[in-house]
Amino acid sequence: MERMLNSAEIAEKLGLSVSTIRKWVHFGFIPHVKLGRAVRFKEKDVEAWIEERTEKGRPTLAPEIQWQ
Repeated sequence: MERMLNSAEIAEKLGLSVSTIRKWVHFGFIPHVKLGRAVRFKEKDVEAWIEERTEKGRPTLAPEIQWQ
């Protein structure tokens, strides 16, 4: 079984405050598992969640404008 992280550990990994993580859990924004009153995070699920939200940069600096 993969190790599960608590709110403080996931906050540290993401460079966020624990209160932000708790708000995200409350609103269902970040993937988590509730075990009774305890909230835990599967590292793989959080990594996949981050990957889904990663914006790919443009290959060029200037936007391509197509005049019609």
